[in-house]
Amino acid sequence: MSSQLWPYVTPGIPDDLFEQLPGIPLSKREVRLLLICALRLQPDTLLWDIGAGTGTITVETGLLCPKGKIIAVERDEDVANLIRSNCDRFGVNNVQVVEGSAPECLKNLPGPPQRVCIEGGRQIKEILQEVWRYLQPKGRVVATASNLESLYALCEGFATLQARNLEVVQSAVNRLETRGNHQTFAAVNPIFILSGEKLD
Repeated sequence: MSSQLWPYVTPGIPDDLFEQLPGIPLSKREVRLLLICALRLQPDTLLWDIGAGTGTITVETGLLCPKGKIIAVERDEDVANLIRSNCDRFGVNNVQVVEGSAPECLKNLPGPPQRVCIEGGRQIKEILQEVWRYLQPKGRVVATASNLESLYALCEGFATLQARNLEVVQSAVNRLETRGNHQTFAAVNPIFILSGEKLD
């Protein structure tokens, strides 16, 4: 599945093609590719994208899973509308945007999901534990941590839940940028990507 704005079957939509709001997080293209790889999607996957932010993961997975359904969860109304706007930009029509705070709103989501993406959150360990209750057997959770506290909380959470096939990757990406008369490499903020499976 592709769109007029991104007429390719491969993921990796450039960041500047997405509509953005100041201060709202956006998963950078290279990090997004690692996240999508870790999700191990199928064409009919039901995915919960919790803390969807700008909606980059929502849009890309919506395009990759034409027979699936993406549930994008965001607590702020303006940000939820930004996700809807980006879905419209790319012609993605298999997304449902839910305005609510995790983990409280999870009980009302369509499910059970086969895949869950957790993109940060103040209660990230509690969100992970609640998600696990709804996750289908053999389902996968992929979560991001941008600081040591979140990394520790997720590692502890996955261990408590006895997640299997646990993987942890830290991104290290540099992009070529033009600054004045020179071209130089600028680092994209590193992020930890953790994934684990529920085998029972």
